[in-house]
Amino acid sequence: MLELRKPPSAFVTSWFNLFFSSTAERVYNNPMPMRLAKPRLSFFPWNRVSFEFFETGPLVDGELQLCPPSLNRVDALLAATEPMTDRDALRRQILDFLRACPDGHQKPDRFGETLPTYHFWMVVPGETLPVVGGIGLRVGNNFDTVTYFGHIGYHVYPHARGRRYAKRACQLLLPLALRHGLDPLWITCNPDNFASRRTCELLGAKLVETIPVPENHLLHQRGDREKCRYRLDLK
Repeated sequence: MLELRKPPSAFVTSWFNLFFSSTAERVYNNPMPMRLAKPRLSFFPWNRVSFEFFETGPLVDGELQLCPPSLNRVDALLAATEPMTDRDALRRQILDFLRACPDGHQKPDRFGETLPTYHFWMVVPGETLPVVGGIGLRVGNNFDTVTYFGHIGYHVYPHARGRRYAKRACQLLLPLALRHGLDPLWITCNPDNFASRRTCELLGAKLVETIPVPENHLLHQRGDREKCRYRLDLK
């Protein structure tokens, strides 16, 4: 495997934003990694105790599968992304991500900056472009997660949109969220991301509020000015 070119926590944070954020299209044209603002801790014991990732078993809904990121699907993922100025750099980032997060498991850091996270690639076997998106589940409740980023982040590539893959992928992760005691779940998106807002509505999530993103927040620096906060009660 290639050498890590940046600390795993910094890289994985940039990866999550690149592929699972609601503004991924804008980030595609600027593939340099970014660092999220340090979250303020509330209910986040993972920096003091070990965290156990659960075995998920098959996550399948019809033709859609959620698969842990793997080396044998890197080329398929690259084929699905929009054209970039430096595709080789993206490949190196993906390989670094695979090394930092084996089986798609992103471990928490001891400083509380990174929540434990499950990462999956959305795959539809048999398609010309079989990797159709990505989704991640953050486990924990720090300030940035419940306020700005949400527990679930997802992205569907342009060639696969209109098939409700985001909604279906989210539904596949709800039992896993419950196993970790996440209830309610928070999902956020930009007000003008109507597809993501529709996904939240189809899941049964309720819009609680639309809040401004502080000017000193890195989400603001990348162009996000407001976030819609949706609450999804699982019980």
